[in-house]
Amino acid sequence: MRIITSEQVSAGHPDKICDQIADAIVTDCLKNDKSSRVAIECLFKNRNLIIAGELTSTHEPDYKALVQQVFDRINGNGSDDAGLDYKLDFTAGDLDIAVLVDRQSSDIALGVNTGGAGDQGMCYGYATNETPELLPIPYVLATKFLEHLKAYPCRMLKADAKAQVSYDYDSGRITTFLCSVQHIRDIEVEDFRNIIENLMIRTATEYGLNTDFVKLVNPTGRFVLGSSFADCGVTGRKLICDTYGGIGHIGGGAMSGKDPSKVDRSGAYMARKIARDIVSAGYANRAEVQIAYAIGVAEPVSVYVETFGTEHQDAEFINQYVRENYDLTPRGIIKSLDLLDVDYNKVSAYGHFGKQGIPWEC
Repeated sequence: MRIITSEQVSAGHPDKICDQIADAIVTDCLKNDKSSRVAIECLFKNRNLIIAGELTSTHEPDYKALVQQVFDRINGNGSDDAGLDYKLDFTAGDLDIAVLVDRQSSDIALGVNTGGAGDQGMCYGYATNETPELLPIPYVLATKFLEHLKAYPCRMLKADAKAQVSYDYDSGRITTFLCSVQHIRDIEVEDFRNIIENLMIRTATEYGLNTDFVKLVNPTGRFVLGSSFADCGVTGRKLICDTYGGIGHIGGGAMSGKDPSKVDRSGAYMARKIARDIVSAGYANRAEVQIAYAIGVAEPVSVYVETFGTEHQDAEFINQYVRENYDLTPRGIIKSLDLLDVDYNKVSAYGHFGKQGIPWEC
C-alpha cells in the first residue's frame, strides 16, 4: 500500500484567522494604492491580536474594520443569522488590537522599484491530473469536506475545525477520513457524529470514491475550547494547507500578508500556473516547477521542471515551452496574472489553488 495523507483547516482555525486578516490588509492597501508594499503578519491569542510588519502606502488601513470584515465572513458573510450556525467566540470589538507596523526598508525598495525581486526565495508549483482541480486527491477531499462543513447549518458546531484524509494510491481508495470540529459545551460527539460522517460520505461520493473508510470524528472525545483560547494563531503557519497538502513541495515563505512584489507570493502563483499549464496541455500527468530568485534581481537564478516520469513530451520540449511562454520577472508575473487587482480574501482560507476565477488557475 502507498497511503498518503493530506490535511486542511477551516477558516475559523486561529492560524487561518491570522492569514485572513493579513490578506485583508494586503487587498485593502492594493485597492487604494497599487504601489503599496505590504509585509504583514498577525499573532492571535485569547482576545489579543498583534498586527505587525512593514507597510509603505498612501493608504492607511482601518485595521479594526478589516478584522471585523474577516470575522463576519467566517461567521456567515454578515447575513441576519451570521454567527448562529457556525460562529467564532468573539467580535472585533472584543479584541485588544496592537498595531506594530513600520515602513518598508528603503534598502529593499532600491531593488524592488527597479523591477527586482523583493527578497530572495525559492517557489514551487505543482499540478496533477488526478482531480479536476489538478490537485492531489486527499488534499482536495479534506478541503471540500471543510467547505461543506462551513455551509452546513448546525447550531451545535463552531468555526474551528480540521480535516485529514488518508488515500491509498495503489488501490485508489480512501482509507481514513478524520475531522475534529469545535462544538458548544452542552453536547457530546454522538450528537453530531452522524452529520460529520454523512458529509465525509458526500465528499467522497462527489469524487466517485469509496465510502467504507474509517471515520474518525473528534477522536479526543470533546472539542469545546477552541480557536485562540486553545491555540496561538500565527500568519504563515499553514503552508501545507495553503498549497498541495504536503504532496507537492512548498517554498521557503508564506504567501498571505505579502504584496506581489514578494516572490514568495507571486513566484508561487506563477510556478503553479506553469505546472498547471503543462498538465492541462497533456505534456505530463504530474508536474512540479521550482523558481528561485535573488533579492533585487529581476530574472530568476534558476527554473526547474520535474515531471516524475509521467511526461508525454521529452524534457527539452517542456523546458523550451517554459522558456518561451512565461515572463518570470516579478513585474512580468504581476502583469500577466494581474496580481495588483486580485482579491486575496478569496485565497486566504481553504487553499490558494484550485479555485475558479483566480488568474493563476485559468
